[in-house]
Amino acid sequence: MAETNQDGGKATEFDIDSADFRFDAQLRLMMGAFWQSAVRNRVLLLTVALLAVILTTVYAQYRLNYWNTPFYNALERRDLPAFLSELKVFFVIAGSLLILNVVQAWLNQMTALYMREGLARDLVDQWMAPRRALKLANLGTIGINPDQRLHEDARNLAELSTSLAIGLVNSTILLLSFIGVLWSISSDFSFTIDGRQIAIPGYMVWAALLYAASASLLSNMVGRRLPGLNTLRYSKEAELRFALMRTNENLMAITVTHGEDSERRRMQAAVTEVLAVIRRLALGYTNLTWVSSGFGWLTTIAPILIAAPVYFSGSISFGGLMMAIGAFNQVNTALRWYIDNFRPIADWKAALYRVSVFRRALCQIGQEEAEDKAPALLTASPESRIVLGDLVLLPGPGGRDSDKGMELAGEVTISPGDRVMFNGDPRANRHLLFLAMAGLWPWGTGEIRMPSADTVLFMPQKGYFPDASLREVMAYPNKASEFSDEQLRAALSAAGLDRLAGHLDARERWDRTLEEEERTRLRLASALLIQPDWLIIDDALESLDAEAQQDCVELLGTLRNTAIVYIGRSDVFTRLQPRIVHLTPLHTS
Repeated sequence: MAETNQDGGKATEFDIDSADFRFDAQLRLMMGAFWQSAVRNRVLLLTVALLAVILTTVYAQYRLNYWNTPFYNALERRDLPAFLSELKVFFVIAGSLLILNVVQAWLNQMTALYMREGLARDLVDQWMAPRRALKLANLGTIGINPDQRLHEDARNLAELSTSLAIGLVNSTILLLSFIGVLWSISSDFSFTIDGRQIAIPGYMVWAALLYAASASLLSNMVGRRLPGLNTLRYSKEAELRFALMRTNENLMAITVTHGEDSERRRMQAAVTEVLAVIRRLALGYTNLTWVSSGFGWLTTIAPILIAAPVYFSGSISFGGLMMAIGAFNQVNTALRWYIDNFRPIADWKAALYRVSVFRRALCQIGQEEAEDKAPALLTASPESRIVLGDLVLLPGPGGRDSDKGMELAGEVTISPGDRVMFNGDPRANRHLLFLAMAGLWPWGTGEIRMPSADTVLFMPQKGYFPDASLREVMAYPNKASEFSDEQLRAALSAAGLDRLAGHLDARERWDRTLEEEERTRLRLASALLIQPDWLIIDDALESLDAEAQQDCVELLGTLRNTAIVYIGRSDVFTRLQPRIVHLTPLHTS
């Protein structure tokens, strides 16, 4: 079920990204994640240090504001000795504020750094939990572009959370400190209208509150749609980056099929969508500037106009007027924090929304696994063998498109050292069997019993080569330190890749620098190195020519202690004299 964006626009996310995930629930989820984070104590320690620095800074600002009275009174009296004395006081206060500002800046940066570390590591751990990332990818739009949420959105959330929290605390302390100054200055203010004396205790406090409230109300009215628009922008930016990345990864196929025009139109459409959202944001920010800049310029003269009646009534001196103006500006700055930070708050809420729904989806997948909510075909085998019994694999939730499913009647047992090929009717979706044996396909009925996962090596149709050295690629997913250079070179030589023996420490894009046949040989060299008890292959030979297939099958034949299960159609694989098991398409009554 789709949901409504925060700005009331068109639905853009999958059910798990739904509108019932309110702002308070988002905050609770992320606060819970922070409290369980390894960086919690460091962040709390930095927070205490920041609070101490902020309190000291506010006190110094209070002293600087109090300094206004004797300084400007000395100017009014043309008292040079007093003027020079007050200048010394100023340099002491200003120097202290400079040091405090530098320390606070460093603490701000370190807090943001640790916040990002905790958030990024938590999201990566949640995402890379066994089988969770692949399940998330099948949930719909929430599983698209996880890199955007893990990188850009997480960075924005960590940095904005730090800066906004510090700003809020600082403004609150400023407000509490200087509102008393304003009250004392105008506590006994009164004025006369038609011979009647009217007293307004704390006149300047009420004026400052009314002034800031007007700016806040107008900012809310003008900028109420900005958080939702920022959320939509992040989503469209991620889609554009994905389109660019996908094109870059498939340049060969695009070029040989003359698909440049098609890809250009696709990318131009993605650019158009991003620009459309940015135009709406630009209009929103422009309208908000009328309010923020208008009140910003008005603030230059507003405190003077507000304090003028007190000054002209003779209640305060010129120095007192300047002190009142300084206190008003401090109170107004504190009250205007929300106004001046409306744009970063909108960005923060958008980042919080995208990161929290992403983490929520990952947590819900983990919870479902823990509670066994999803139908499970795969169970651990108490014996060292594979057992498949009366399998019916559906093409997906609900069993739609039954011609894309498959059936395996009866029971099939695979013992250590066996050679088995699953073949049969080409209409049967053999790929589902590979996914089910790997524990990635729960939709269906029957039984699959598999031995311990650390004894099984799965070889999908398309191999994955991590961005690492050749020795790490060969050992993947094990650690490279588990194998000696002699073992690595022997495996490469056996696979016909002697030319790579001298490049064990080279770090390349192996999926690009190697031809398809060499990539398959490298994957088989990895199997020779690891020597698994069970090797499950998903149709990995059909794309090779006959000679390459023959070499690869001969290489597989050297794995004498490994049970090899080949799921697919390969006439060359029959040279290993495998037991052939026939699969049939899914039949429905």
